[in-house]
Amino acid sequence: MPLRAGVSPPAAVFEQTAGPGRERPPLIRAGGIKFMNIKDSIALKVSELSGISAEEIAGWFETPPTPDKGDIALPCFKLARTLRKAPPMIAADLSAAFAGFSGIVKAEPAGGYLNFFLDRTGEAKNLILKVLDEGSSFGSSDEGGMRNVCIDFSSINICKPFGVHHITTTVLGHSLSRIFRHLGFNPVRINHLGDWGTQFGKMLVAFKKWGDRGKIENAESPMRELVDLYVKFHQEAEEHPELEDEARAAFRSIELHDPENWALYDWFKEMTLKEAQRTYDLLGVEFDSYNGEAFYEDKMPAVIKELQDKGVTTVDNGMTIVDLSAYDMPPCLILKSNGGTIYPTRDITAAIYRKNTYDFYKNLYVVAYQQNLHFRQVFKTLELMGYDWAKDCVHVNFGMISMPEGTFSTRKGNAIYLEDVLLKAIEKTKAIMTEKSPDLPNMDEVARQIGVGAVVWGPLYSSRIKDFTFSWDKALNFEGETAPYAQYTHARCCSVLRKAGAYNVEKADWSCLENESCVALIKAIGALPASIASAAEKYEPYLISRNVIDICSAFNKFYFENRIMDDDEGVKAARLALTDAARTAIKTGLYLVGIEAPERM
Repeated sequence: MPLRAGVSPPAAVFEQTAGPGRERPPLIRAGGIKFMNIKDSIALKVSELSGISAEEIAGWFETPPTPDKGDIALPCFKLARTLRKAPPMIAADLSAAFAGFSGIVKAEPAGGYLNFFLDRTGEAKNLILKVLDEGSSFGSSDEGGMRNVCIDFSSINICKPFGVHHITTTVLGHSLSRIFRHLGFNPVRINHLGDWGTQFGKMLVAFKKWGDRGKIENAESPMRELVDLYVKFHQEAEEHPELEDEARAAFRSIELHDPENWALYDWFKEMTLKEAQRTYDLLGVEFDSYNGEAFYEDKMPAVIKELQDKGVTTVDNGMTIVDLSAYDMPPCLILKSNGGTIYPTRDITAAIYRKNTYDFYKNLYVVAYQQNLHFRQVFKTLELMGYDWAKDCVHVNFGMISMPEGTFSTRKGNAIYLEDVLLKAIEKTKAIMTEKSPDLPNMDEVARQIGVGAVVWGPLYSSRIKDFTFSWDKALNFEGETAPYAQYTHARCCSVLRKAGAYNVEKADWSCLENESCVALIKAIGALPASIASAAEKYEPYLISRNVIDICSAFNKFYFENRIMDDDEGVKAARLALTDAARTAIKTGLYLVGIEAPERM
């Protein structure tokens, strides 16, 4: 079991050579060293002197504008009310308290700030040993206490393409599930399938009029055959609008569980999920639940009755609604005038079911921003029902993704399949690698890792709310701020360590890591735990992606400016250890955003 910060690692000697699947190359590790984050140490000291919680103080730290101003800055303005002194006086008083403080060379007042100059050698040593000790657990914590976090993501529609427009919800939800698990929570990954509605009546009508079961089942892509029928239905309905009435009647037969039509509905669902699984396998995405809209059909009557019994609903023109005018929202529709249910009814029911089933700490909905109003209405209705946990339901909204080819429409038959995009990315990657590294072992596997990573990276490198246009040239650029660049840097670290063989950390001369490029790399690595915590707090994996690029950029500068395989064994050991720490941090960061890290490229 990985050791956590503050625990003394045992001395250990690894003498075998590096091989496939090894977490790190061989090293000799120093024992008996305890690790303590310097910011936490400072926060604890200030807490003792001020009475303010160390946790709150830890969130105040800033980075000085230039290195000559120090390594960490504490703004003392926030202490003024508690200590009843002017910020410059507080900074001066605190500076004396840090005289001789372990890990700090000096604490210098600068106006209302207290600037800390750290013992860079000691910081480098402690951070590197911490990373090497924790390995892939670096930046993890047990703060989650294994509390459940429900994450509703991907949520594809049955009988429709798993299109490229599903990429953001899928990779964002997948990344969040890994981030929360890293922080000690138990993510419950839910694929809330769109498996209910009139579109299934349309598919029934289309299949019975023009479909061929044998052709569909034997096709390379059964889903595309079904989509062709769906497109044909809409083309025919333009000239024969009575088909829409047939579709409504067909769906009503599904609602009544007509044996023949229910069997076809089940078959449509089976075909869709079987094909979607190929895409999920490429992405490495898994789910704990596929309970979609249909699952809640027999559970809604009790919820509707509860809404009525609690006086939350009213009737307006035959429709059952929740009046939300007092909250500057239009009414939330619960029942249509014909008695049929609608999306809010199912989402309210699903939220109650998830709370009863998982007793969630948070209930996340990774859904595009077009549904902002819908979720505001659903959450407010749950609150009006008396559920105080409604505040724990969060709409993790995001912008739209597009391709240079244009927008998507299943009805018009111009949807772009996500599987096609992934396979094309893999193909393009393999062509590039065949030209640059023709003798690379496991070419197909590495091409898959890089190609898929290139596609996943785009939606997770900017704030999720921004609209995003996918570009092949940008994604597969090994030099830009892309996944291939990060993966290449990881492979470079692995190559250095593979060629070096065993190194003795106990003999490392940490003082050689005080130059600018080493300090920049150490700072970038040290920022990863805070990036992970912030990504979870804000539901923004891009904070990790940006940190990974910072580490990669800093490592490549370090790589070109320092002779890693130095003749001095102490210098060599320190620089190899820093390379090893960079490799670990890059791999951990990439994993948390759902991207693999090849060891050779």
